[in-house]
Amino acid sequence: MPFNVAILGASGYTGAELVRIIATHPELRIAALSADRKAGMAMADVYPHLRHLDLPRLVQTSEIDFAGIDLVFCALPHGLSQALVRDLPQHLKIVDLGADFRLRDPAEYEKWYGAPHVATDLQQEAVYGLSEFYRDDIKSARLVAGTGCNAATVQFALRPLIEAGVIDLDEIICDLKNGISGAGRSLKENMLFAERSEDVAGYSQGGKHRHLSEFDQEFSAIAGRPVRIVFTPHLVPINRGILATIYLKGDAQAVYDALASRYADEPFIVVLPFGQLPAMSHVQGSNFCHIGVTADRISGRVLVVSTLDNLNKGSSGQAVQNANLMLGLDETMGLMLAPVFP
Repeated sequence: MPFNVAILGASGYTGAELVRIIATHPELRIAALSADRKAGMAMADVYPHLRHLDLPRLVQTSEIDFAGIDLVFCALPHGLSQALVRDLPQHLKIVDLGADFRLRDPAEYEKWYGAPHVATDLQQEAVYGLSEFYRDDIKSARLVAGTGCNAATVQFALRPLIEAGVIDLDEIICDLKNGISGAGRSLKENMLFAERSEDVAGYSQGGKHRHLSEFDQEFSAIAGRPVRIVFTPHLVPINRGILATIYLKGDAQAVYDALASRYADEPFIVVLPFGQLPAMSHVQGSNFCHIGVTADRISGRVLVVSTLDNLNKGSSGQAVQNANLMLGLDETMGLMLAPVFP
């Protein structure tokens, strides 16, 4: 029998991407969909591209009978999962796609998100959902906190290099380009077509981006000392995708060898041949992350480029990968679809 899953916040982009992925998953069945503002509507009316699927109608979260549910995906706006997850039945496994449980330190959460955490016991229980690095912990977890999409893109490039000690930890600069869907589906004036088309604009610059909290937490834990990177994100006029260009100080061949060795057996992380760099279009619509390395013309300087689909490997695909691990399924199940091109 397949595992019954519920998707809370199904009317958002990540909720719709979960539906798209799970629709062809052989061991997961969508038993309930919630979307409080669109309760009562058919999913096909919210997302016509899913019209061919036989899906339950959208309901209020309070209307869901969780007795027959095995796992819940929370695809809710930041701040809404805390109290809700706290009150869910104990038998449920939970994958939260938002930011509510990513940070282990309640003080850090309050610092970056501007409000106290209301479920600090669960915050301590949650396992950080970067599957390739927390795989064993995720397998036995009840609550997994999905990473930020920007955070995942950069971490896939940098974690093995920090672990291997092949880069200068005080010389890390990351320039990131992010598709518009990363801002969510809610109406925002600065996300209108006329505002974003034919434009590239930075946001949350100067050390203000909340994903920096994840970098601080994860990189410092690996290094055993504080690591603070320079991180500058930009919105670009595309629907989906993230591309991180990372400037490092180190030996290019050593950097390449560390990445190639670490990901040799990982199904979703592709390290390109030395000197080749990826593009967003190479991973669009997929659960893959492509990483490229090349030497800079300045001796001792290295360029690493990492790219993934923010809605898939950066969020919903990662969530399904984590769910597979939590349910004892093959980690790649339902996720091996090739990228969409062009």
